[in-house]
This record gives sequence, C-alpha cells and structure tokens, in this order.
Amino acid sequence: MRIGAIVTRIIQQMKRDKRTLALLFFAPLLVLSLMYFIFNSNETSVTLVVTNGPAPLIDKLKDADFTIIEDDDFSKKQLRDKEYDGWLTIKQNDSKLTLLNDDPSQAKALTMQLAQMLQPSHAAIDSLETDYVYGNEDTAIFDIFSPMLIGFFVFFFVFLITGIALLKERTSGTLERLLATPIKRSEIVAGYMIGYGLFAFLQTIIIVLFGIYVLDIVHVGSIWLVFLINMMVALVSLSLGALLSSFAASEFQMMQFIPLVIVPQVFFSGIFPLDSMAEWLQNIGRIMPLYYAADALNDVMYKGYTFPDIVVNISVLACFALVFITLNIISLKKYRSL
Repeated sequence: MRIGAIVTRIIQQMKRDKRTLALLFFAPLLVLSLMYFIFNSNETSVTLVVTNGPAPLIDKLKDADFTIIEDDDFSKKQLRDKEYDGWLTIKQNDSKLTLLNDDPSQAKALTMQLAQMLQPSHAAIDSLETDYVYGNEDTAIFDIFSPMLIGFFVFFFVFLITGIALLKERTSGTLERLLATPIKRSEIVAGYMIGYGLFAFLQTIIIVLFGIYVLDIVHVGSIWLVFLINMMVALVSLSLGALLSSFAASEFQMMQFIPLVIVPQVFFSGIFPLDSMAEWLQNIGRIMPLYYAADALNDVMYKGYTFPDIVVNISVLACFALVFITLNIISLKKYRSL
C-alpha cells in the first residue's frame, strides 16, 4: 500500500513535469536519429589531380571511382586552396603524390591504393614519392580531432557552470532584488557577462595551455589565435547558458538542456566528416556555434591558418554571442518592464 502511494506520487509528479517527459521520450529519439543519418551518409568521392598521366592510368583511376582532374599546370598552393584530396605528378618512371592530408585516414588509404596501381607491372612507375600539405606521414586522426575537443570542453564547462550559477542567482531571489533597483536590464546582463566571463576567461586559458603544452595537442598556428577563438567560444557558451537558465526552474532542468543543446553539436563539430553528410544535415550544422568554432580551431592548430583565413568563423561566433546577449536582455522583461 505504501509502495503504491510512492509510485502514484512519482507518476503524478512526472505527468506535471512536461519538460522531463519530453527529455525522457523525445531527446533519445533526436540523438538516435542524428546518429542514424550521420553514420548512413554516403562516402565522399576522392578527388585526385593528375599531371602528365598516361591514358591507361587515367582510365584505371576512373574505374576505381576516383574523381580525376587532368591539369598539367598545377601547384601545391592550388591543392590547398581548392581542397582536393591529392595531386599525382608523373615524370619518366617516377611519380610524386602530394596529399592534402586534412583527413589522415583517407590520405593513408589513398596512398596505399595508388601504390598498388602504380606498381611496375601495371603502370611502368618505379617509385612513389609522397609529400603533404598538412601534417606528415605520422599524422594520426586524433591530430584532427584534438583542436575540436579543446573548443568543445571550453563550450561545455562554461555552459554548465555559468548556467547553473545564474540559475542559483534567480532561484535565490538575488536577481529579483536586483531588478527592484533602478538598474537597466542591459546593465544587469553586462554585469553578469563580465563577472562570470572573467572566470570563463581563466578557465579557457587553463584548458588551452594544458591541451597544448601538457597533452602535446598538435599546434601549428598562432597560440594567440587559439586563445581568441576559444574566448569567442566561451562568450557564446556563457551567453547561451545564461539565456537557457531563465527557462529552468532547477539544476536538474538545467542539466536537461545538455542532450538537446550540447550533444547534437558534437556531431557537427567535424568529428564526423561533414562532406559526406546529406545537404540538409550540413545545413543543420551551420546553425550551431561549435561548427564554426571547430572549423576555426582546426584551421589554426592543424593547418596553420592566419587571422584573415578564419575571420568569417570568428564573425559568425560574434554574431551568435550578440544574438544570445540580446535575447538575455529581452528575457528579463518577464521580471520587469523597465
């Protein structure tokens, strides 16, 4: 009887908590559906530029489902700018393969496949010299993921800590008492952003320095650009956490936003190849902050890009932060109409 009373009370509580019910039944379906579409995406076609390639070899490469571009006046800079997978140059009995190497696993597979095709008995090629635009033959797939992981951990922990902290400010009555004063809503938001932003700033520095100098995460470009990108990530996460905390009544409800806000962004941060996804999936990724943060971090830390190369990603992150901060100011209207 007493057990039945407890069960009845829990059922009634759950029925009243629509958000928990939605998380319980809807969030797993959302994440599972995203994983289904991502893992069932088509493999991308390998694009290979061939210089001075004999017709039999070109035919063999096309039969192997390579996308072949014949160009006798090609350069390594063009390979980087156009982001083709590789460039094969054939001179007399030797050949040189230049790999973009933005995906080490794909680059290694391409090297092995071409080495078999260019054996003396098949293509009259004695040797295959290999060069790389990014990284080298020892580059591992983790070298591509690790810059993205730094951005993810900055985003996740700033979102979690500041969101819960701001929730406590509201549930404890501190925010209501503050709103009872003549202070403007924009000043309140600015104060919270700067106050918690200082701790987010320190946290970001620690994560970046630990990742680069302790864990030896690949780092080719300017460390100041790495700091800049992660500061923008922290600002976006801080403003988003503050915004979503206004829709939560408890820490548990704040945690409920993680599978809905954080987890989907992981799928579009570059851990899974975006080019192989359906176009509608790629469009979903483009409305997520981590998509731009991961792209910028990978460009700087792995490819050695400079500020002009990542200015678009930085600008988009700034726009996200501006939108979230504006929505924070608007959300305070429900507490005060001044």
